[in-house]
Amino acid sequence: MAPDELCWMPASEMAAAIRRKKVSPVEVMKAVLARIERLNPTLNAFVTLTAEHAMRAARGAERALTKRGARLGPLHGVPFSTKDLVVTKGIRTTFGTRLYADNVPTETAPMVERLLAAGAIQLGKTNTPTMGWIGATHNLLFGVTRNPWNLDRTPGGSSGGASAAVAAGMGPIAIGTDGGGSIRIPASLAGIFGHKASFGRIPAYPPSGAWSLSHIGPMTRTVTDAALMMNVCAGPDARDQFSLPASPVDYVNARAAKRFRELGCRVEEVNPRWPSPKQPWKAIFCGGLAARLAPYLPERRADIDAGLAALIDETLTWGPTTYVQAWFDRMAWWEHPRRLFETYDLMLTPTVACPPFKVGLDNPTEIAGRPAEAYEWIPFTYPFNMTGQPACSVPAGFTADKLPVGLQIVGRRFDDVTVLRAAHAFERAQPWQNFKPPID
Repeated sequence: MAPDELCWMPASEMAAAIRRKKVSPVEVMKAVLARIERLNPTLNAFVTLTAEHAMRAARGAERALTKRGARLGPLHGVPFSTKDLVVTKGIRTTFGTRLYADNVPTETAPMVERLLAAGAIQLGKTNTPTMGWIGATHNLLFGVTRNPWNLDRTPGGSSGGASAAVAAGMGPIAIGTDGGGSIRIPASLAGIFGHKASFGRIPAYPPSGAWSLSHIGPMTRTVTDAALMMNVCAGPDARDQFSLPASPVDYVNARAAKRFRELGCRVEEVNPRWPSPKQPWKAIFCGGLAARLAPYLPERRADIDAGLAALIDETLTWGPTTYVQAWFDRMAWWEHPRRLFETYDLMLTPTVACPPFKVGLDNPTEIAGRPAEAYEWIPFTYPFNMTGQPACSVPAGFTADKLPVGLQIVGRRFDDVTVLRAAHAFERAQPWQNFKPPID
């Protein structure tokens, strides 16, 4: 099989081919690493590459195939990447900042542990803005990550390194995190699938600054691959006291639906006219970032992005009850989606309000020709970090400039299955897997 053909193979098909000895884990790893070596200098998706470790693991995975009675995990031999906000024992984790440029954790996050236990092989860490503070991907330590659909545009953020890697065929699956849209935004802007699992569905540890808003989940080229990652990674972990109990769900099989019409779906246009939850979300999200980074400002301000430093300065002027009031406002705002989802199973929205914008910008400067404020371009994503509901972004087409556009699918609390079913139905009705960016 040609190397690039291997690089574009979905994880579910790759794992099955490896188990049947149709392809070799070493062959797969060589192909993926060669593609990373060729494309990463342009895209800057990976910031730490563990190539030697990955090749050793691939050779070990190949030896396991020859052992009689060997128990192979569902992702045996499949490469994956991890966002640089997620800790990995023995592998540098910088959180996208000079402040942690040499940080090497002594523990591994639960989602990474579970992928490794399922036989997947770690490729390395993908770029992120400092502490995931914006919906684009650049930082003072590693610079900008570029969108493989247009090198002058951002792949989104804060999981932009992950979205660029998956979109460019540099590994079929990736771990992302999402505190205000950071899985769904880059999935939309890079033309891949991203699922923000229900809060607690996949345990997160250690907690981020925006712990009560932050979700962790899969970023892939197909819905089946994301469902496979959910099978492997969902379930409680004692280190995350908010992780949900195990559910006897096979996300791959439960997802196997056909089309919205064949499902008997009724689609209605609704303008709920909810008040914006921006202020409470900003207080919780930015307050968490400020709590983590404010101690560094007096002596290391130059090592913090100017926009982030200004945001921390603003946060420090807020009164002592601002954060508590944000929690009251958050709980009150939940009434709006709660009532809507008493009637509807799913909500469909654009993922973001604009196409991919210029690299290096923290936010787009305008939307539909008018000036835009920070966070104004993501009004559909962060509200569902406030509620903890499952939500995904599926590729829905392209702009006239051939830039990806995403559709967001939001489900009832804890109902990841219906979200994945709907995403799979849309994928079947409008296949996107064979669309590849013009980079090679």
